[in-house]
Amino acid sequence: MILTIRTTTGRENAVMDTVMTRIQARKIPIKSIFFTDDLRGYVFIEGEQEDIENAIKNVPHVRGLISKTVELKELEKFMVPEKREIKYDIGDVVEIVGGPAFKGEKAKITRVDDTKNEVTVELLEAVIPIPLTISMNVVRLHEKKKV
Repeated sequence: MILTIRTTTGRENAVMDTVMTRIQARKIPIKSIFFTDDLRGYVFIEGEQEDIENAIKNVPHVRGLISKTVELKELEKFMVPEKREIKYDIGDVVEIVGGPAFKGEKAKITRVDDTKNEVTVELLEAVIPIPLTISMNVVRLHEKKKV
């Protein structure tokens, strides 16, 4: 069975690391554990409910266990990597299309991390260039780098 662990938003990785360490140390029979950026504040874990409860007991940033079983078909869309047709390069100008703070801003790419699906950008309108690392899913290509 797959259950959902509620976590502090942004601490999913820390929760997963702590739970994985505990699972390995105590040899708890958990089959899998993962989270997705699309569902922030939740970590999915596969195993028996009693084993899951033992694995997450007193783990920092765990806010609770949702005991409703999640079907694998509901999670498949989060496990299949998105197909990206656009290849971003350093120097490309993009428009930020998601997120509350910088939506609509144009920025120049300074670093590309394909493994994490992230880009580091500097806002074009900013007085002081501050690097922001954001998901490639929230940027849209505005202008390719001129060669």
